[in-house]
Amino acid sequence: MLGLSEDRRARRALPLTPLSRDGWAAFAKTLGARQRRWAEANGFAGQAGAFCMLPDARGGSARALCGIDPASPPLALGAFPYRLPAQDYRLDGDALSARDAALGWALGSYRFTKYHKPHTEPARLLVPRAVLDDIAPTVDAITRLRDMINTPAQDFGPAEVCAAVREVAERFGAKCREWSGDGLLKAGFPTVHAVGRASPRAPRLIELRWGSPEHPLLAIVGKGVCFDTGGLNLKTGDGMRWMKKDMGGAAHALALAQLVMASNLPVRLLLVIPTVDNAVAGDALRPGDVIRTRAGTTVEVDNTDAEGRLILCDALALAVENKPDLLIDFATLTGAARVALGPDLPALFANRDDVANGLIAAADAQHDLVWRLPLWQPYRAMLASAFADTCNTGASRHAGAITAALYLQHFVPANVPWMHVDVYAWNDAERPGRPRGGDAQSLRAFHAFLRQRYARG
Repeated sequence: MLGLSEDRRARRALPLTPLSRDGWAAFAKTLGARQRRWAEANGFAGQAGAFCMLPDARGGSARALCGIDPASPPLALGAFPYRLPAQDYRLDGDALSARDAALGWALGSYRFTKYHKPHTEPARLLVPRAVLDDIAPTVDAITRLRDMINTPAQDFGPAEVCAAVREVAERFGAKCREWSGDGLLKAGFPTVHAVGRASPRAPRLIELRWGSPEHPLLAIVGKGVCFDTGGLNLKTGDGMRWMKKDMGGAAHALALAQLVMASNLPVRLLLVIPTVDNAVAGDALRPGDVIRTRAGTTVEVDNTDAEGRLILCDALALAVENKPDLLIDFATLTGAARVALGPDLPALFANRDDVANGLIAAADAQHDLVWRLPLWQPYRAMLASAFADTCNTGASRHAGAITAALYLQHFVPANVPWMHVDVYAWNDAERPGRPRGGDAQSLRAFHAFLRQRYARG
């Protein structure tokens, strides 16, 4: 695992001591006068992201002091794999658990290397084998998710999304079915076809199934728009620049499905990923077009740049047909969610308080936060159409994340527990444990929630 190794040579490794600002004063008293003056001369006082190499009597290093933010233990050491000198370290002190230290270190060691190699290798943290085994599924799922989002659309289209699902399915003995091109119309996925038909890369929908028939059905759906031009409602250059990440919902859905299978949860898993390019061509979807969806609802297209909810409604309909015990969907759906909550907080919508509260509790415990927004039913009027059952957007720019969620809710019966996550799936800047680029948001929270909900015995 990048940046981590088993602690067989821990005695030879340099001690690494995580310290917060509050913990620094007490720890400083345990140091000799020479080392304390050295730390003070280097301006170290436990501030997050700072480090100090304490000297030994021979002019070498005696230990590394690392300043951490105690508010986020799982990412606390994520800043240091590429800041510290590249050598072996072992965890010292009790400011962090071995698991949190290792997880943050591993996530901070990630680099996307498909098109260039990093200039340096990360320093290595030596941890017990049990800790490595414990965090490996999470690190593996997040690494896959990041790689999927970071890969440019030229090399990661609908066919490659489906190949990634098949790769995970093969690993865990799951079964897949796939529909593409005009086969989507024959199979009853007209909105997926309508959004993706203008691209030379055929639109697709893939279904993964895993688990025992006697277990409750867990359905996970992810938006897989590999590149979003906006269609005929063309985006500006700035708005289009990072649209390779518009399949971040699919990456989250696949990563969560992978964690469910790796944990061997007692569920019957159904993963559904519709995946398209939203392109511009002579047969592109037009504003004013009316589509009859898989559920039978007619939708007037008000804006072709609101394509994610169109492909999701057919996928949600398929999931609902299977009568799930719980339905979860992930989507990089609206800029309005980012305006409301910024890049760090995924917007959560849920039709049941019990599932929402359970997820929020798990998110707090995992330091992997979400923020619930309301499914405010009076705003349904904003989606009214004079020519169809509903519109995919409305004239008002108010409450854009909520109206998008209300559109999706139309395709989920009230008796199906459902959560929708409007996720950014991206880091605009380098932060501890979170390199710039694609990233997992709320994934660890959902995994913890599902482990609690479907605990064996």
